[in-house]
Amino acid sequence: MTHAPVRPGTSAEDAGAGSRPPAGRSPLDRYFHISERGSTLAREVRGGVTTFMAMSYILLLNPLILSGPDAGRHTLARTGLITATAFAAALSTLLMGLIGRVPLALAAGLGVSGVLSTQVAPQLTWPQAMGMCVIYGVVIMLLVLTGLRERVMNAIPLELKHAITMGIGMFIALIGLVKAGFVHAAKAGGPVTLGPAGELAGWPVLLFCVTLLLIFMLQARDVPGAILIGIVAGTALAVVVNAAFGLDPRTWQNGAPKLTGGAVSMPDFSLFGQVEFGGWEKVGGVTVGMIVFTLVLAGFFDAMATIIGVGTEAGLADERGRMPGLSRALLVDGAGGAIGGVAGASGQTVFVESATGVGEGARTGLSSVVTGLFFTACLFFTPLTRIVPGEIAAAALVVIGAMMMSHARHIDWTDRAVAIPVFLTVALMPFTYSITVGVGGGVIAHTVIKAGQGRWREPGLFMWVLTLVFAGYFALHPIEQWLGVK
Repeated sequence: MTHAPVRPGTSAEDAGAGSRPPAGRSPLDRYFHISERGSTLAREVRGGVTTFMAMSYILLLNPLILSGPDAGRHTLARTGLITATAFAAALSTLLMGLIGRVPLALAAGLGVSGVLSTQVAPQLTWPQAMGMCVIYGVVIMLLVLTGLRERVMNAIPLELKHAITMGIGMFIALIGLVKAGFVHAAKAGGPVTLGPAGELAGWPVLLFCVTLLLIFMLQARDVPGAILIGIVAGTALAVVVNAAFGLDPRTWQNGAPKLTGGAVSMPDFSLFGQVEFGGWEKVGGVTVGMIVFTLVLAGFFDAMATIIGVGTEAGLADERGRMPGLSRALLVDGAGGAIGGVAGASGQTVFVESATGVGEGARTGLSSVVTGLFFTACLFFTPLTRIVPGEIAAAALVVIGAMMMSHARHIDWTDRAVAIPVFLTVALMPFTYSITVGVGGGVIAHTVIKAGQGRWREPGLFMWVLTLVFAGYFALHPIEQWLGVK
C-alpha cells in the first residue's frame, strides 16, 4: 500500500502545496485536498463506506455496555441508547471530516463507556454521569487549545510511533478474532483457545474464515476495494446460509443476518440533553477527581495512539513521524467527549476501525463525511445495521491488523534500547486489551532504559512527564487505597 508523501514541516492540510494545483479542480477536491494526497473521489467514498461497515457494531455494543448489569441502578431505553450512539457518532465524524479534514471516524469509546458503566453510573445519576463525560471532553479540548496535546504527540520518539501503529494492528486483529469466535477465553489451561473448546464451531466462524481468505486473495491480486468487496460478499453468503439452514439467531454475534419488520424506524431522542453538573457531595471530591482523571486518560491516550497509528498508515506524517497541522482534528476529538455526554451516548473518540477506510485508499476528510452520513442514516434505518454480521465485519479488522504490522521494517531490532520498549508497546496492547496500557508500558520502558544508559536528558521533558502520568495510572489502585477512596 502506498501513501502520498508529506514534506517535513508541512501540515497535512497543505501537503503537496509546493506546486500549483492543477486547474479545473472541483471545489470538493480543493477543500479536502483529494488530488494533493494522491486520492480520488471513488477511493474516499469507498473508504468511508468501509469504515462505517467496520465500526457499525458500536450501534449495538455501546447500548449493551451502558444498559448492562454493571450500569448500576439505571434503566435506559435501548432505542434511546441506539439513537444517542448513532447521533453522537454522526455529528462527531462529520465535524472531523469537515473541520479536521482527515480520514478519522469517531464513535462511543468502549473504554470510556466501560468506565462510565462500572465506575460512574453505579454512584451517580445518569445525568451526573453524562456531566462527567462533558467535563472530560472540555479538559481534553483545553489541552488541545494550549498546544499541549500536540506537543505530547510530537515528543514521542519515532520508533515508539511505529510501535504504536503495530500494537494497534495487533489489538484490532485480536478484536476481530474474538468477535468472530475464532479466539475464545479458555475454560481450562491457557488464557485463550481456538474456538470455544480448542476447535472452531458454527457457521458464523466458518464464514468469517471464508471472508478473511477472500479479502487476502483479492489483496494479493491488487483488486481495488478488496475489503469492501469481501464484506459485501461475506454478508450475502451469510444471508444465504442463514436462510438455507434456518440457524438459531443466537448463533450469530448480533442476531441473524436478515431484515425483520420494517426497514425504517423513528429515532428516540429521550436521552438527549440529560446532563447535570454538581450534586456529587455523596461521593466526595476525591472520587470525582479520580473519575475525571480516569476518563481523561482513557480518552486522551487511546485517541492519541489511534490518531498516530491511522494517520501514519494514511501517509499524513513527515519522516520524523510527526503529524503537524492536526490541531483541528485533535480539537474535534476532544469535543467528541462533550458531544457524547450531551447526546447521552458516552464520550466519542477516534476509532481504530478508521484504518479499514485508510486500507481502501481514504486519505482525506471526505471519507469521514461519508461515514458520518451513514451514521446519520442509521437514525432512521436502525434495522438495517443488523444485516451485516459482526463475524463478517471482524474479518476486515484482522486484515488491517496484518497490514499495520508492516511498520516492523522500520525498527532496529538489534538495539535493545529500541527493541524492548517497542516489544512492550506491541505486546501489551492485545494482551491487556488496552491501547492505553501499551502506550504506557512503552513510554515508561523507553525513559527508564535511557536513564539506565546515562542518557536521561534524551527523552525530553514531555516524555518524563508522560512517564510520571502513566506511573500514576498503573498505580491508581494503590493510590486510591492510600487516599481511602473505595
